[in-house]
Amino acid sequence: MGRPKALLATGDRTFVRRVLDALRAAEVPDAVVVVRPEAGDVVREVANAGFGRAIVNPDPSRGQLSSLLTGLDALDHPRVVAVLVTLVDVPLVAPATIATLLARARTSNAPIVRATYRTRHGHPVIFKRALFQELRSADPAAGAKAVMRAHAIDDVEVDDPGVVEDVDTPDDYRRVIDV
Repeated sequence: MGRPKALLATGDRTFVRRVLDALRAAEVPDAVVVVRPEAGDVVREVANAGFGRAIVNPDPSRGQLSSLLTGLDALDHPRVVAVLVTLVDVPLVAPATIATLLARARTSNAPIVRATYRTRHGHPVIFKRALFQELRSADPAAGAKAVMRAHAIDDVEVDDPGVVEDVDTPDDYRRVIDV
């Protein structure tokens, strides 16, 4: 994309700011943004958001699971019952969707709660504490997907196309630039 996806803009905000604003509006109590070691501009954008904190993944070449685990380690303490995971390149998730997932996670017996739109699964995904250790010992090549395939998932159908709007290409970006 020519620059970090976190700093791409849609509407009047960067992707990372949109994600953090949605988390804050949904009353998520804490947020971390996992960044590469050389991501000073992203770290500054997170600081300017006034919510959340940037955490450096010291070796992002280990894959996406290493970033998830870096974030999990930064958030994990005895009172944490679950973590909500989302991606900076899925920047259009509505705060109401996040609130819906959080409410479902409180009552669901499934260890994973995931947003879906028109039966397509997307983000955010909530992992309950029962899976923290399994995530930590997952094969980095398989990542969190192997853990997800091994457990029940409570798919929550939401009326929010943002949960499946993944921005990976310039064409994807053009679709969301003026949202």
